Amino acid sequence: MASREFLKILSSARLGDVSAQQKLASAYLTGDLKTPIQPANALIWLEKSFFSIQNQLLEEKSSSSAELSKVLSKIVGVPLASTFNSPAFGFGWDSFWRLATADEASNAQDAARWQLIYLLLDPLNQETQSQLAEWLKKRNFSTPIPQLSNLDLSGLQKIAKQYLGEFAERESAFTTQAKELLIKLQPKNEALSFLWATWLETQNEQALIQAAELGLTAAKFTYGLRLAQLDADANLEKKIRDKSNASLKKAAHWLELAAKDGNRNAWYALGEIYRRPQFSGYNANESDRCFDRAADLGHAQAQFRKGANLWRKREKTEEQIRGLQASYWVWQAHQQGVPEAKELLSKILESCPHPKKNQWYELATIAEQVLSHHAEHKLDLDWVLLFHRIIIANQFNLSKAELLLGEVGQLQHEHCVVVDIRWELPKILPRLIQIETIQQRRALLAAGKAFAGAEPDLEGNLRQRRYRFDRVGDWLAKTVIKTQVDAEVV
Repeated sequence: MASREFLKILSSARLGDVSAQQKLASAYLTGDLKTPIQPANALIWLEKSFFSIQNQLLEEKSSSSAELSKVLSKIVGVPLASTFNSPAFGFGWDSFWRLATADEASNAQDAARWQLIYLLLDPLNQETQSQLAEWLKKRNFSTPIPQLSNLDLSGLQKIAKQYLGEFAERESAFTTQAKELLIKLQPKNEALSFLWATWLETQNEQALIQAAELGLTAAKFTYGLRLAQLDADANLEKKIRDKSNASLKKAAHWLELAAKDGNRNAWYALGEIYRRPQFSGYNANESDRCFDRAADLGHAQAQFRKGANLWRKREKTEEQIRGLQASYWVWQAHQQGVPEAKELLSKILESCPHPKKNQWYELATIAEQVLSHHAEHKLDLDWVLLFHRIIIANQFNLSKAELLLGEVGQLQHEHCVVVDIRWELPKILPRLIQIETIQQRRALLAAGKAFAGAEPDLEGNLRQRRYRFDRVGDWLAKTVIKTQVDAEVV
């Protein structure tokens, strides 16, 4: 059901309020104001906003285009491919091309170009692309971009491929996605398929080389491993020791080509090669960079290696919470089943998966019961927050000081809880505690929601928190426990 605020904005938008039209479009894109995400509706309201501003400028005989540019910059947030066949698609299509072909480079231009690349080239949109070709043929009015007026779908796809190549060559927010799309678009003609099938069936090395030269990523990677006499599942370090520099240089060349295509195993193999003393390109820093890229792309051993390296260097790195980065990468490796990761993770993160053994168990159990009957007890918000603190303290075996002072909204990271109360007690070192159970995550989620709507100073200073904690303890003992005893007697 739509919120009152949404209905109010909708009413103003229908009356021609440009600001309301843009807010409405934003709501349809983000889901704010309990609005279902509907890109097509967002584009419709942005179109109305654009033409409202354009008509206003014409009436005022003004040439200022700042407001129009502002609307266009918002349009890039609309997934163009999802709006095909909507009433405003023509406006969106022209707007994206207007931004993409602008003389001045900008983030909005990059975003517009990527949306066009995705629509025109991504194999996931093949059906839409065929429909788009028909739409372009039937369009009975000229495009506002002269250089595109005589182009059909094939011509537009050539422009999109140029944009794609530029993204893959330079660093931008879309570089990684561009490289992944290039892999999808690699040639899959019959000759290439035949060469790769021949290699798999007969191990014909000439077929493998030809497939690699034609641009098949898997062939580049496999040929690189073969030159270094590596097996994808073998011990890389042991086998690389015996290879000559010439073989390693050739292997590095092909592995680099595969790595640039986004192959994480190629990045890892490169990292090993750059560490070999007999390799003329020996470079420890480059080796670490390759391992880091492999880790970023999800290579389990590379993630463990990166985490272990960060842990060894924890004293030398500038890190607010020492060991946090290392714990993240080791945890990622552990999630993928790397045996060594479990032992190292136990050294970095504390473990407390059994709340029944912790000192706050009885108090936390009662606090949970009270929170489940929140309306009945008519609790003030500061008490509610303290109950959540007690529950979290029990789940993660916190001390009393950590219970009272921990920044609940900043506790949870993806893999662990960070307890840091140095802002009040500088001598108490931070703790990293692994999140291991569903109950722990639920406790953090419930507490996060409660604290999100609270005033920052509601809980007061440490003295006030201690006083409130004592009052809560007495109340739980005298009121809740007494109620339970009376119920048992009855």
